[in-house]
Amino acid sequence: MTEKADRYPRQISFIIGNEACERFSFYGMRNILTVFLIQYLLASEIADPAARQGAAKSVFHTFVMAVYFFPLLGGWLADRFFGKYRTILWVSVLYCLGHLCLALFDGWKAGFYAGLGLIALGSGGIKPCVSAFVGDQFDESNKHLVRGVFGLFYWIINFGSFFASLTIPVILPRFGPSVAFGIPGVLMAIATVIFWLGRKRYVDLPPSGPNPHGVLRVLRSAFRARRNGRSRSSGFLDKASSEHPPEAIEALRAVLRVVPIFLLVSVFWSIFDQKASTVVIQGKQMVRTILGVTIQESQMQALNPLLVMILIPFNNTVLYPFLERRGLAPTPLRRMTAGIAFSGVAFAIVGITQMALDGGASLNIAWQIVPYIVLTFAEVLVSTTGLEFAYSQAPLAMKGVIMSLWNLTVTLGNFLVVVVTAINFLPGAGQIFFFAALAGVAAILFGLVAARTTPVDHFRPSESKAG
Repeated sequence: MTEKADRYPRQISFIIGNEACERFSFYGMRNILTVFLIQYLLASEIADPAARQGAAKSVFHTFVMAVYFFPLLGGWLADRFFGKYRTILWVSVLYCLGHLCLALFDGWKAGFYAGLGLIALGSGGIKPCVSAFVGDQFDESNKHLVRGVFGLFYWIINFGSFFASLTIPVILPRFGPSVAFGIPGVLMAIATVIFWLGRKRYVDLPPSGPNPHGVLRVLRSAFRARRNGRSRSSGFLDKASSEHPPEAIEALRAVLRVVPIFLLVSVFWSIFDQKASTVVIQGKQMVRTILGVTIQESQMQALNPLLVMILIPFNNTVLYPFLERRGLAPTPLRRMTAGIAFSGVAFAIVGITQMALDGGASLNIAWQIVPYIVLTFAEVLVSTTGLEFAYSQAPLAMKGVIMSLWNLTVTLGNFLVVVVTAINFLPGAGQIFFFAALAGVAAILFGLVAARTTPVDHFRPSESKAG
């Protein structure tokens, strides 16, 4: 019992090992995807460089859209039918098949795109299950260790992303697409085996089955009651009170409260995820030598996870206490407002750089370090804070729904990029400045919405209050 209370459960090592290899595999293929599409897969099909870059951006952002949409499916399968362990394991097999398709069909568009679809299904499908599965391994005797293990999880994600961003972009031009995509596939296979090895140690809670008072059911009941003319004097959601308990109606209210906030956050993601498309394409036009070392344009993405690991402790130990001492409490909504604004600043810098390149200037790729710093600072303010805010606003029964909506903000942001790219709106530097301006407007609107929002706390009560 002492070991259980003072140390992580032994099965956690299998889940952490799985996460490290899976994140390397995902970011390894993701960070070379735009370059591969431009230089290899689409090169013979689309002769015009600008059109080929636009097509590559659309494919990349459609892929990211799917990755953050499929958590809805993964969470539903785990909760309703198979449980978390089986969902993670079976979807991981599809994930591995997707990597295999990328390595085998690097010259066949249909086969390659099928591989991207399987990876989106795999990565998105396990996303909502893994973190919840980690929490299932703890009980009352060692729940104080949960925060530490999630901190380790976040560190592992950035560790995998950092080394994948450094190594795989170098392998692509030296050994070709099959090897460059094959190595992440091998890592995903290893991740699946590691996860399977812990099967006899896991705490595997059974699926909960259908929820008769879920969000969609309550919403449907409210619409039905309104259509039938019942309870005309009550509020819209209160019309469902005859079929659902008060906590179910309040849970839906919590969801509706965060929807306007989440919609505005999607503008941030439309900029942030372009670091792997627009910014990479820009880097290809620059002098790619730093301190005598030639680098690939995709390798600049390694700055992001490295800076994340630096900025999170800096913000928590230096910046936020400094602001609090001066009466400027960095509340979650204030941090997110600033983060959206900073993303616009980062992309404005990218736009200025693009104008110089379009004008014939020769710039070193080191100029991208500044927007990477600003954009990563924005990420820390928005992404990690948004998760904290979303969790605090969701009643216990709605944690999964709110987290799914948070993932959908990424899908919506990438959809916006696909649409803007497809209509070729303000091509070149003009399109970059469009997104920068959009972020500025979103930050202003977010600040106005935040000023009218009264946050609530739906954290689990302490033992003294609960007991």
